[in-house]
Amino acid sequence: MTEIFDTHAHYDDEAFDGDREELLESLPRNGITKVVNVGASLASCRRTIELMERYGFIYGAVGIHPNETAGLTEEDLAWLEQQCLLDKCVAVGEIGLDYYWDEPERDVQKVWFVRQLDMARKLELPVIIHSRDAARDTADLMTAEKAGEIGGVIHCYSYTKETARTFLDMGFFIGIGGVLTFNNARKLKEAVEYIPMDRIVLETDCPYLAPAPNRGKRNSSLNIPFVVTAMAQIKGISEEEVRITAWENAHRLYRMVL
Repeated sequence: MTEIFDTHAHYDDEAFDGDREELLESLPRNGITKVVNVGASLASCRRTIELMERYGFIYGAVGIHPNETAGLTEEDLAWLEQQCLLDKCVAVGEIGLDYYWDEPERDVQKVWFVRQLDMARKLELPVIIHSRDAARDTADLMTAEKAGEIGGVIHCYSYTKETARTFLDMGFFIGIGGVLTFNNARKLKEAVEYIPMDRIVLETDCPYLAPAPNRGKRNSSLNIPFVVTAMAQIKGISEEEVRITAWENAHRLYRMVL
C-alpha cells in the first residue's frame, strides 16, 4: 500500500500539547511518511522549524496567515525569508485572504499577501494559499501578480468547480481534506469530480476539519484514509490509485525528489 503525504498540518497547535510526541512517532508506523507543517503566525513558524528539525519526516512551510498580518513589519518578513533558506523549508505559507473574519482590514491582508508572493518568487519556492470567502479577490490578485509563475497549492479548497478552473489554469494544485467526507459538501464533491486527479494533493489542516466519522474531534494525519476512500468513490478509481497519484503530486508540488 502506497504511503501517504499530509501536505498541510499544524502539529505545533496547542491541541497537540498533551500527546504530540506519541502521536507524531506513530505516523510513520501507520503509513504517513511525510508531513508538511505549515506556519500561520511568527510564533507558529518558530514552532514549525523546531518540529522539522526534530523529526526526519516533517518538513516545514513558513508564512503569515491573512488574519495574523496586523502589525506585521518588514523586519518580520526579513526573518521569514531567512527561515525559508533552511534545507527542509519547502514552501511559503500559509498566505492569502480570509474575509470570513474580515480582520485585519482587507487592504492590509492584500498588502502582505503580495509581499509574501514576492518573497516566494525571489526564493523560487511554491506558495500555500489560504482563501476563505474571498474567491474573486484571491483569483484577481493572483492573476495580477502572475502567481502562476510561482506555483503552489490552494489549500483546503472550498469553492466551486468553476472557480477551480481558474486556479488550475494558473498551474496550481488543489488541497483536499476531511470536508470531502461531509454529507453537506456537495459543492466540494462536484469540484473534486471535476479537478484532474494529477492536480489533487491530500491534506488534513489538523487539528481542524476531521473527516466523518470523526467530525468535530481533533484531526490528525491518521484520518487521511477516510478522505482517500471518499475521493476514490467520487473519481471512480481505486483507493490505491488515489494514494499513488496524490503521493506523486505532493512531491511535484513541493519540488521534492521522489
